[in-house]
Amino acid sequence: MPKVSKTSAAATMQDIGVGQVWEGIVDGYEISFLDLLESTDMAPLLRGLPDDLCPCPHWGYVTEGRLTFTYKEHAEVFEAGDGFYVPPGHSPSASPGTAFVLISPAEQAAEVNEVIQRNMAAMTSA
Repeated sequence: MPKVSKTSAAATMQDIGVGQVWEGIVDGYEISFLDLLESTDMAPLLRGLPDDLCPCPHWGYVTEGRLTFTYKEHAEVFEAGDGFYVPPGHSPSASPGTAFVLISPAEQAAEVNEVIQRNMAAMTSA
């Protein structure tokens, strides 16, 4: 059975400024391990996506801290020990010290990640 862990994905570890992310692809799904050291609001990085919100569904599990997904009309909060599913149309934010696992359809996640990276580059060059 295919699997991925922080250890097996060590070569993919990226410093994202507010923390670190490890990623691997398993049977068409991107599995990401995120450790956030600072308060994080992804809204500015989602600009350019439909409605400036993430169009990708995600499943996950919060191991530490607090993770919030904001939709047009409401927000959902998940804390350590919570498993979750979030449908398309959200913007994530997290408190400092939040760690979680995120499972996403790889093709959709790649499209979102491309926009995020482009927005990050624009913010650092400004």
